Amino acid sequence: MKTRLLGRSGIEVSAMGLGCWAIGGPFNYMGSPAGWSEVDDAESIRAVHAALDAGVTFLDTANVYGCGHSEEVLAKALAGKRDSVVLATKFGNTWEPGTKNGVEATITPAEIRAQLEGSLRRLNTDVIDLYQFHLWGFPAAEGAIVRDTLEELVAEGKIRAYGWSTDLLESVKVFAEGEHCAAVQQQLNVFEGNPTGDTDGILALCEAENLASINRAPLAMGILTGKFQPGHTFASDDVRGSAQWFGGFQDGVINADWLQKLDAVRAVLTSGGRTLAQGALAWLWAYNDRTLPIPGFKNVKQATENARAMEFGPLTADQMQEIDTLLGR
Repeated sequence: MKTRLLGRSGIEVSAMGLGCWAIGGPFNYMGSPAGWSEVDDAESIRAVHAALDAGVTFLDTANVYGCGHSEEVLAKALAGKRDSVVLATKFGNTWEPGTKNGVEATITPAEIRAQLEGSLRRLNTDVIDLYQFHLWGFPAAEGAIVRDTLEELVAEGKIRAYGWSTDLLESVKVFAEGEHCAAVQQQLNVFEGNPTGDTDGILALCEAENLASINRAPLAMGILTGKFQPGHTFASDDVRGSAQWFGGFQDGVINADWLQKLDAVRAVLTSGGRTLAQGALAWLWAYNDRTLPIPGFKNVKQATENARAMEFGPLTADQMQEIDTLLGR
């Protein structure tokens, strides 16, 4: 179990992708820190290469990560290697040139096309394999305009497939009506989906409409690696210090309840020689055969450890039941 299909596109990808948010470095979004603190670009490139060597073929980024920086770093990492990977990026946000201050864009067909050209240039590629709408709460009633523009871009050979990064079922339904919609990107990990979205409804739709479920926060923004202790705090330019929208953090510190849950399931997740992170990815593969987790990384060790989870494969049905019992669900 080292590959999965990217929904109805039929594109084969590794069962795990690289989430490239963190390697974009520090930036702000709508006035708040939105990056993962300082990064070393040379180490980021080495980490991408290590993941590719370990079998990863799917890379996910966004134009706004580091206000273009993540895409630029990926272009350097993929020099001479572009044909060996499936490349996904996102659109919908923008920033003033020369700044690190991201904001929502006003979405029009012309804006979508302009953002695509910017990503193609920064990524140094002629085509985006999966182009994803990044505005989580954009009105579903207006989604058809976005979808139809993306269908035009497929016909023009600019993109191969598209999806929406959202946890809102009605939004996904609008995109699913398009022939070349291939995926939805939704929050999902051992602890929870998105509490303000419809996790199970989206997974059911993925099965019915032959879409991939790309999973953000598969390691609960680092909590499921086991590296944090109670009271841990984050740098001022780390999004986790201000991510009130994510249940794993409260007022800039780790949610103590989540650490207790982690202790409860630690033995199951680390069974068979897995690390905690590898066990968390194994849970996702066992949860649904449409899942495609994209754990983040900032160094070679993290990227390699995550990629090696594919060697273990999914948890068993008995292990999944044991975790549900331990978590009281």
